[in-house]
Amino acid sequence: MASTSPTAIHIRNTTPPPLFHSLIWSRVFNARQDHKVLPFAYTQPSTVSDIITAVEFAKSHSIRISIRSGGHSWAAWSVRHDAVLIDLVDLDKSLPGGRIQYDPSTQIVSCPPSITGEELNNFLAERGRFFPGGHCPDVGLGGFLLQGGMGWNCKSWRWAAEYLDSLDVVTASGQHLQKISSTFHQVLFWAARGSGPGFPAIVTRFHLKTLPLPTLYQSLYFFPITSFKQVLQWLIHISPTIPETEIVLVTSHFAFNPTTPTILANFLTFSSSTKPLSTVHSSLPQSLTPLPQSKLSFPTTLKDQYAAQRLANPPFHHYRSDNIYLPNDLDSIPCLLEPIFTFLPTPKSSALWFSLSPTSQKGFSSDDMALSLQTDHYVALYAVWEEEKDDEKCEEWIRKLGGIQNEGSYLGDADFSFREYGVDGWRFWGEGVRERLEVVRKKWDGEGRVCGFLDNDELGLDGDEE
Repeated sequence: MASTSPTAIHIRNTTPPPLFHSLIWSRVFNARQDHKVLPFAYTQPSTVSDIITAVEFAKSHSIRISIRSGGHSWAAWSVRHDAVLIDLVDLDKSLPGGRIQYDPSTQIVSCPPSITGEELNNFLAERGRFFPGGHCPDVGLGGFLLQGGMGWNCKSWRWAAEYLDSLDVVTASGQHLQKISSTFHQVLFWAARGSGPGFPAIVTRFHLKTLPLPTLYQSLYFFPITSFKQVLQWLIHISPTIPETEIVLVTSHFAFNPTTPTILANFLTFSSSTKPLSTVHSSLPQSLTPLPQSKLSFPTTLKDQYAAQRLANPPFHHYRSDNIYLPNDLDSIPCLLEPIFTFLPTPKSSALWFSLSPTSQKGFSSDDMALSLQTDHYVALYAVWEEEKDDEKCEEWIRKLGGIQNEGSYLGDADFSFREYGVDGWRFWGEGVRERLEVVRKKWDGEGRVCGFLDNDELGLDGDEE
């Protein structure tokens, strides 16, 4: 029955529609929503016992479970028809010692999956520590880590999922397992690092390795859009040689020109000095002249970086996103990307090239984790708009990315409601990983109780688009 208790299970047919609608959609970031999709029930557990109760409820009704930690989730993974939506926003809020706990002897921090990267780093900063979580401050750690975690300074520090020491879960059968790791239920630990929505259990707590709190310096180079090819070629050339520095090219309107896209070459160094940024500046081709608004080698903070990400990712907007990994040996990358990057469908849309080198050169071992696909060049498009009249032109722009030769995509920016990736041959993992993941899912959730990738929303594994 419906109730105001945070541990209640709100059933669709017995809950006032406005309340049920608010529970389902109020924490969905993307305003592009399909309200015909209606979960059977919604619950907001505050304890692990509440989660187990929700699992037993789903089993007794022969229905599925979807999980929400809270994030951008372009496809709204958590809203699944006739499922029980388990929203982890309140999990462990009354836990003795607090939701986030740090052990100085091991430098391990633990938290529930609904904690955001900003919340975690605010907590850690007081202890002189840092976690390379997501760039967007409002994204919960759950989906971010399960998908691999392309976090701060990924090109040098590797993926956030590689900082996962262990995790606690509730299985599809309702069993609570603690400290799953490389030595305890290793197969589940393998899947937790890169399977994304395909993970066949409910994460209740992450135990994460941390880093010393870094000092940050930044250089922002702005260029006219006509310099796109030359700027990108410069970044591709220098990226492997600049240590401890995140290197991103973005074309957007929101820098300072509302009518014409502008190029931003963003260098964010996690170093105790500005030396890497001086190396960047000395490598600037003489033929490239930054615009006067450029700002070089200045100190910055995580608070500043999170604020900039908020501006670039406004809530209450319609979003479409797609992404690809470009082959390392692909010729003329700037020429291939120029038509897409220099035309943006709306003033709030943006296009991004993100360097993953030298991390990408070290490769993955598919024996260690499901995360197994990356290249030197990550490309993502973000169409952002406010009115339905812009739907067609935004989707047309996004679809252009699929026509470029690629090695696959990153789950974190994939929108399964937009493209049938499994059907279209898109890859998210290395050779043989998808098949291994299917075996893990069948072992730990043979009935398909936990909603995985977008499918027909019926109990079972057969319909999943993997």
